[in-house]
Amino acid sequence: MAVAKRRPSVLVTGATGAVGPLVVEAFRAAGYSIRTLSIDPPPVSAWPDDVETLIGDVTDVSAVRAAMQGAESIIHLAALLHVVNPPIALQEKYERINVGGTSTVVAAAIQAGVRRVVFFSTIAVYGQSNGRILTEDTPPYPDTFYARTKLAAEKIVLEAKDADGGRIGAVLRLGAVYGCRIKGNYRRLVQSLARGRFIPVGNGSNRRTLVYDKDVARAAVLAAIHPDAAGRIFNVTDGQFHTMKAIIETLCDALGRRSPRLTLPAGPVRCLAGLLEDCARVCGLHSPIVRATVDKYTEDVAVDGRRFYTQIGFVPQYNLAAGWRETVAEMRQSGDI
Repeated sequence: MAVAKRRPSVLVTGATGAVGPLVVEAFRAAGYSIRTLSIDPPPVSAWPDDVETLIGDVTDVSAVRAAMQGAESIIHLAALLHVVNPPIALQEKYERINVGGTSTVVAAAIQAGVRRVVFFSTIAVYGQSNGRILTEDTPPYPDTFYARTKLAAEKIVLEAKDADGGRIGAVLRLGAVYGCRIKGNYRRLVQSLARGRFIPVGNGSNRRTLVYDKDVARAAVLAAIHPDAAGRIFNVTDGQFHTMKAIIETLCDALGRRSPRLTLPAGPVRCLAGLLEDCARVCGLHSPIVRATVDKYTEDVAVDGRRFYTQIGFVPQYNLAAGWRETVAEMRQSGDI
């Protein structure tokens, strides 16, 4: 009588976030037995019934240790994400979740004999590019709470070793992730363009580095199984640099709308944003636009993702046009635009 082959097991933390369900789907397609650990319960029908769902906090040692049992790989997504102009009081929360939570996960993984810990980091750890093309060898200069805590968490993951002294951690520095579930600036950009209420700021020549959410999920599987990924950092991108102007034109094409004809000069807009921000602060109000919003829109971010391609074999399946077409179609289907 043939004995059924045991499926490899993976634990996904933060699986109820924007990318989590796609990571779960990608590992399930790869033949894995899946367990998730998230602070919030998943939406109804978020994933199949054979996915074991646990509710817990990555800073809770007992919850993490329990979730870790039997897992061969860990995909650590759980994090407090970037927000524009976070109050100083939020710094402790960033450190507790992003650094403390990662420390708890890695310690439990080592104790449980886990083979691989894949950590989702961000290209924000590089800080300002100043017109350079950034690679994994570029010294990082994070300039936000989020980026600084992600860099500190990377160090914890990269230093993790198994009982034989072998490295078990792999760090994926993700480009700006987009897709129908992603919140934040790109979601607002799609919605504003769909309503015809967006006017670009600056000449649009600043570069951006993006990656589609389904390619991110595929990258996680590859980092979990490839022997050469352990102990290393990889930028995960769609393989191209895109100007802000090209992104807007691609989005408008996917939306079936004409690209905006007008543009606003970056300098005066930033000055106006600063005045609104300062006045709102004095009055105890929240400004609809701040300097950091303008800076984020006009920043130049060109990050090279060739190492993951040449050394691990990651090939993105979505280019900019295909990714945004699918995103727009899915957002329309869900009523988000």
